[in-house]
Amino acid sequence: MESHVTHAEIKPGQVYQHYKGNYYKIIVLGKHSETGEELVAYQRQEDGHVYFRPIELFFQDVEWEGRVISRFTLISDN
Repeated sequence: MESHVTHAEIKPGQVYQHYKGNYYKIIVLGKHSETGEELVAYQRQEDGHVYFRPIELFFQDVEWEGRVISRFTLISDN
């Protein structure tokens, strides 16, 4: 079941699946100190690595195996 979340609905604790299969938990939302760009910090559940990405890119669609799909899909809204 694919679920699309808007920028306003993203929140810490949610778990997303990346289009390549890994699971990531939202840690915190923030803003870039110089540009004001909204950022999301998320942690890969398999190994604990933490990543930061602009929210716009987090929700960006990607082309994968000839289809356009969401980069991340909401799995759990804890």
